[in-house]
Amino acid sequence: MAHSELTGPRLRHAVADSVATVVIDHPAKRNAMTTDMWRALPPLLDRLAADPRVRVLVLTGAGPTFCAGADISGLRASAAEAQELAVAAEEALASFPKPTLAAVRGYCVGGGCQLAGACDLRFAEEGSSFGITPAKLGIVYPASSTRRLVDLVGPASAKYLLFSGELIDSARALRTGLVDEVHAPGELDKRVGEFARVLASRSLLTQAAAKEFAAGRADRAGHWTEQARGSGDTAEGVAAFLERRAPRFTWSPAADQA
Repeated sequence: MAHSELTGPRLRHAVADSVATVVIDHPAKRNAMTTDMWRALPPLLDRLAADPRVRVLVLTGAGPTFCAGADISGLRASAAEAQELAVAAEEALASFPKPTLAAVRGYCVGGGCQLAGACDLRFAEEGSSFGITPAKLGIVYPASSTRRLVDLVGPASAKYLLFSGELIDSARALRTGLVDEVHAPGELDKRVGEFARVLASRSLLTQAAAKEFAAGRADRAGHWTEQARGSGDTAEGVAAFLERRAPRFTWSPAADQA
């Protein structure tokens, strides 16, 4: 198992059973992201993407809170730089070549919601609160982040969140599509662990292609056809089905040379 060696506000990570878990760890400020934490996320994701042990990534927060946003003290120095770092981290998470799952409990606000929205899926604990709060600070929310939010919840719900800065509960987040599942207190970690193992057992080739197609990369259809032809995953999947056994898929992003 690999661990972060940093102290203070930090991103901790571990890898076990094909699942990388990244933990936002700044409990003194409800896991608010500091400038250094925003800056550290893209290279950490690069390392985990290149790690052949990793088939799924889970993003969560330390203790009872996911992430209360950006550390506002960092905005005093340079709000523009802080936003650029947040967008870079968000885009790195969105482009991670393997399935990503945000496990949310407590507050998921501002930059925290930005990170959760960049994940492929979001599972939440009952009682969690979600909000996007730039209107409380006079900040223009990034165009790319706004579009991602609209894609998740639709224009009306996106405007509600962005115009008001108000928090919504987990039930409303589920209704709007901001989260995919909501679980009773004490059940979230179990469900996330089970589902992460399901994702890790499936074809990463299928998942990687689906991520690109869902993001609108229709120009790569031929590329993925070639990847499938040379991967062996299809033959393995069919053989496993006929033999009534679990498949052992072997394709990884390292095989994608495009």
